[in-house]
Amino acid sequence: MTDAVTVSPLDADGLAARLDDLGALLHACVLAGANVNFVLPFSVAQASAFWADKALPPARAGTRRLWVARDGDGAIVGTVMLGTDTPPNQPHRAEVSKLLVHPDARRRGIARALMAALEAEARRLGRTLLTLDTRTGDLAEPLYRSLGYVTVGVIPDFCLDPIEPGRLFGATFMYKVL
Repeated sequence: MTDAVTVSPLDADGLAARLDDLGALLHACVLAGANVNFVLPFSVAQASAFWADKALPPARAGTRRLWVARDGDGAIVGTVMLGTDTPPNQPHRAEVSKLLVHPDARRRGIARALMAALEAEARRLGRTLLTLDTRTGDLAEPLYRSLGYVTVGVIPDFCLDPIEPGRLFGATFMYKVL
């Protein structure tokens, strides 16, 4: 993995072509403790199936946009998604999801670069309010705050720990006005 990282959008066809790479990224993040809807045991095949079953259909429908960060060797080391499938009374809002950075590539500004690309596209689409949730106390929480996201509240015992069975964590809900 080289130091140079580029961030670019990945359309539905690109997503379909990179399901295994995205699955490997998601799998590595969950194994490292990322609380992004999955718990151990969790296979690479299950991770790839998430992208095929949950991310690809809305990407093909045009209601989900995806960005990837690639290292100098072209390997995918990060990703984030913008969901725009909102009700008719919320055409100004979009949802941030699955901000992932490979454990071996963290602390290099990749998450910030991915979020900058996502926010630029949200603005281009006329979306003026972004929402997200993150595990309370997770490393992403201070990152989001530093990017201008405001905490609305915390729901206790919202999600299971991905590694330790039975352990519950709260979820912090945040927003940002663009």
